[in-house]
Amino acid sequence: MTSGTAEEFTAHRPRLFGLAYRLLGSAEEAEDAVQDAYLRWSGARRAEIGHPGAWLAKVVTNLCVNRLTSARVQREQYPGPWLPEPVLTEDGTLGPLESAEQRDAVSTALLVLLERLTPTERAVYVLREAFGYSHRDIAGVLDLGEANCRQLYRRAVQRVATPEARFAPAAEERRRLVASFVTAAREGDLAGLERLLAHDIVWWSDGGGRITSARRPVIGREKVLRFLLGTSERFGGGWEFTIAEVNGAAALVMHADGQLVSVASFDPRDGVIAEVRVVLNPEKLAYAGRQLAASAPRT
Repeated sequence: MTSGTAEEFTAHRPRLFGLAYRLLGSAEEAEDAVQDAYLRWSGARRAEIGHPGAWLAKVVTNLCVNRLTSARVQREQYPGPWLPEPVLTEDGTLGPLESAEQRDAVSTALLVLLERLTPTERAVYVLREAFGYSHRDIAGVLDLGEANCRQLYRRAVQRVATPEARFAPAAEERRRLVASFVTAAREGDLAGLERLLAHDIVWWSDGGGRITSARRPVIGREKVLRFLLGTSERFGGGWEFTIAEVNGAAALVMHADGQLVSVASFDPRDGVIAEVRVVLNPEKLAYAGRQLAASAPRT
């Protein structure tokens, strides 16, 4: 492959990674899909590719649909709740996140909802919602009829619909809630924690069978408070807590002995915390760990 061809692929790589991550919910698998697309690009006849960006998007989308088909069985057998891999987004890794809609498209909450969809429904939804593809263009990407794509999109929208609006509150309020949670937890302020948590809060933990964690969601303020009391040594011990933008929103990043050990995403509702999703599985923290290492100041 010529250096010019490689450079052209590199120019498309960020968008391809953003597409693959939204489709797979896994940064590691998204990188693999993009690398597979690169191999196909390197072996393709350039004269037959009219629009490289569109060609590469089609390749990545179909690679991801195939991956999702096999991943469905693995995720159904996953030990405990399955959560998407966290990705730090302040550096533009997943593209511009300038609007509530753009942030919603990469939110942990939406990625969890997308697990309800079939691989093809998910592809149609992501291409339409996150990348603004027309139904005609989506049909070309997936080699389906345009009417079929419209039907798949309507079905996907219905299946990810929630009673409440998903769009997050102002970034400042979300960050304030996360900071208040950390302060109250560190100080053992149960009254403060109680004020921060919704009465029907749901706490999800993804240890992947690798790290001890709740295998079922903890539901309800009282049960979550008891659960937090059982893990209070993390907040009072040698763990380091920072707030970072993860999947488009403020999240709690936790280190122990210099190693990333947990990333917690918070979903507020009406000024309190309604859901918390904590990723503890080391395999799912690998990408975010590399991001943090790359952004750390050099001494």
